[in-house]
Amino acid sequence: MNVAINARFLLKDKMEGIGHYTWEIIRRIIILHPEHRYFFIFDRAFDQAFIFHPSIHPIIIGPQARHPILWYWWFEKSIPKVLKDCRADVFLSMDGYCSLTTERQQVMVIHDLAYRHFPEQVPLWVRLFYKYYVPRYVQKADHLVTVSEASRRDVSDMSGIDTGLISVAYNGCRTEFRPLNGASIQKVKEKLSAGEPYFIFVGAIHPRKNVLHLLQAFERFKWSSGSCHKLILVGRKAWMTEDLDRYLASMSHRSSVIWMPYLAANDLADAVAAASALICPSYLEGFGVPVLEALMCDVPVIISNRFSLPEVGGPGAYLVDPDSPEQISYAMETVLKDPDLPHRIELGRSHRTKFDWDKSAEVIAKIIFQKDEN
Repeated sequence: MNVAINARFLLKDKMEGIGHYTWEIIRRIIILHPEHRYFFIFDRAFDQAFIFHPSIHPIIIGPQARHPILWYWWFEKSIPKVLKDCRADVFLSMDGYCSLTTERQQVMVIHDLAYRHFPEQVPLWVRLFYKYYVPRYVQKADHLVTVSEASRRDVSDMSGIDTGLISVAYNGCRTEFRPLNGASIQKVKEKLSAGEPYFIFVGAIHPRKNVLHLLQAFERFKWSSGSCHKLILVGRKAWMTEDLDRYLASMSHRSSVIWMPYLAANDLADAVAAASALICPSYLEGFGVPVLEALMCDVPVIISNRFSLPEVGGPGAYLVDPDSPEQISYAMETVLKDPDLPHRIELGRSHRTKFDWDKSAEVIAKIIFQKDEN
């Protein structure tokens, strides 16, 4: 069987959520099913590290698809031609896009439909592209996969497709994320926060992540508790951060906020594992990988009660209204003195076993190869 794979987010040392998801899924599928031929379709020069098996055949096609006009050209002009040339039996696309102009079988993974809920936070041309094409992609794909039950319901609500016809293949977690012992935790704190305890937020910074309310909550927490805790923000500034920048500059406890645009995987895992809690107050997440990463480190999570986050955080999470800095601040104080915390951590250990890359790879593999049998 010839399996074509959208590999445009496999970027050495620059991978974010979709890239990690694509890589973790496809490398497992190939190891489990090496008898097939896999065509990795890139939109630029690729790193040879991704070509790890003799059954992989890399192909580069232009243009580099990074804005709406080029998205259109890549998926509607370049992809149909290469699928025909490599005689693909199925096209696996894990970034929420597919081709409307190919007759090949297509399996598409959708992570979220955030543009529907927060259109004002998406640039105009991107918003118009999504509004026109995403519903058509959903109808065109032969099988849809989402990364959470929340996203599955959202796709069903938009399209009218029954949830029973949409599969779920959860994110998993990288192996770097694991608990640290007391001495190791102190070393990390010495490195990152001058030895002081800290809360941590991980993610690209834009309005949907709700970092402004997190900063307001942290300011309240510092005034009310007198704690020496710091707040570490790990993530690049993505867009529309002007209000956040102004508030951050005006904070009385500005010196207690540490912003790190990027941490390598091992350093990020250590930073999460040494935190007093991970805080994710987002308005919408298709999954919420940092929450799972914290659970893998036995770190408590303070999370928004919206969309997929309660699903990922599980019964041990501290749920808050993302519109309430007061609730977020109260949860920060609570987690530091909660006698029930060991029980919550134990609940997290049980819950995290639900999210496993091997299980998710098998979900998608069954979809692909059952189509071959049919």
